Amino acid sequence: MGGEPKVGKSLLVANLALALASGKDRAGFSIPAARRVLVCQFELPTLQFVSRLASMRRAVGSAADQNLLVDTRAGGNLLNAPQGLNHFLNAARQASAEVIVLDPLYSTHDQDENDTRSMAALCQSLLRLRDASKAALIVVHHVRKSIGREEIGSAFRGSSALHAVGDSYLLLTRPSAHLSATVELRFQFRYAAPPEPRLLQLDPHTLCFSAAGLAPSKAAAARKKVEPEHVTQALAGLGQQARYNQLRQQVMDLADCSRRTAQLAIAEACRQGSIVQADGKYRLPF
Repeated sequence: MGGEPKVGKSLLVANLALALASGKDRAGFSIPAARRVLVCQFELPTLQFVSRLASMRRAVGSAADQNLLVDTRAGGNLLNAPQGLNHFLNAARQASAEVIVLDPLYSTHDQDENDTRSMAALCQSLLRLRDASKAALIVVHHVRKSIGREEIGSAFRGSSALHAVGDSYLLLTRPSAHLSATVELRFQFRYAAPPEPRLLQLDPHTLCFSAAGLAPSKAAAARKKVEPEHVTQALAGLGQQARYNQLRQQVMDLADCSRRTAQLAIAEACRQGSIVQADGKYRLPF
């Protein structure tokens, strides 16, 4: 599971851990049977993380209580060190875990993520943990700063070694800056055709995601029409004067359109006289 910072990766993975442990469907995922889940998370103090789980638990009741376990001693153990790997193996065995969550990956090692040899060794540790515990691994990781629309598995930060060992890749993105509670989930599977990208809506009170339909197709996005009125609204929202990059981004956010569509809309607004370009900036006409 990957995504930019603060997009909701850890929340979604915690949702899925509860769903797996309870055997209940969540966020468009069908869960056929309950599984034993061990969560190894490194970002929040244990009490704060348990409090987060308690908020999510209201949506599933007590169904997950016997199957969801949290490794309270995960911090400080490194997968690339023998004693660290042994810790996770012992924790998995004690929990009889069928699924192990590692969140985030960078907290489980001290290697250079851009070094292929180092990351290949870390990937071997992940595979040893998977094979020895006989559990599925869910790994949370960040993505590179600049990724293309079609990138999923290759979008993850660091060496391509990570892309070589995974079976399934899920990429969480924010489709629009002004839709803060809505995210888009995209898929890439090694051994199966991926489902269509889907939108998820976050409930800020329960911290649970719910399915919000399929994401708009690329064809629909390409056909999206942005009128000069959108450009003037965007410019007014910026204080009636802005540089080109600022205005373009504002139009993209306001109209939920592509960069190319925003550029064409700005050019058309200038041609019609709806906005004026002067001294390297755009403004509304006097």
